Amino acid sequence: MKLRQVKSLGSHANKAAGDLATRVDDQTGDVAKRAASVIAVAIRVARIPTALVMILPVPFILTTIALGATADGGSRPALLVVGGVMALVSAAFWGRRRRILEAVEEPDKLATELGIMISLSDKVDETRGALSKVAGPGGWRVFNRLKGIWSGVAMTGRWIEEIGDLPRARYFAPPKIGTTVAVAVAALWLIPISMVVALLAVVGSLAGSI
Repeated sequence: MKLRQVKSLGSHANKAAGDLATRVDDQTGDVAKRAASVIAVAIRVARIPTALVMILPVPFILTTIALGATADGGSRPALLVVGGVMALVSAAFWGRRRRILEAVEEPDKLATELGIMISLSDKVDETRGALSKVAGPGGWRVFNRLKGIWSGVAMTGRWIEEIGDLPRARYFAPPKIGTTVAVAVAALWLIPISMVVALLAVVGSLAGSI
């Protein structure tokens, strides 16, 4: 029964997206296709670098948690809490990266949703013009460009709520674009921080202070 309900909801969502797509004008469709192509290439270029960002802190996080689990006294909860927070940051980055990679797997569908996103705006010309400026260096720097682009566009709460129903395009518009940038920055900082924390934990363990 639940599977049927999920399929029914999925078919309704696809039908709704199809209905909205018919309202997208040719100019908006062209801009959406170019933007989707640029975004898809940029994200694919970033696949390996972001995988490294995701993997590098893992051994240091595990070391911190392992030493915390075997520590005595007040250092035990401190190490476990710090290790847990670092693990949450790493997991958040992993989850966001996976969803974004999935969002660009089919550029045509992404382009359709970007076109819908533009057409839903109260200021179509302004939104379309903003998205046309997305071209630039590859990699996850595209998110910084998108964040800067959207910051100059007037957005209503209704528009933000409506684009939340677009499973691909929503990751390249507010508010998720800001969250993505914040998570990426936190993940980058996690690499040196996890190294320092693990090193301190190892030194403390060898010195017998934890």
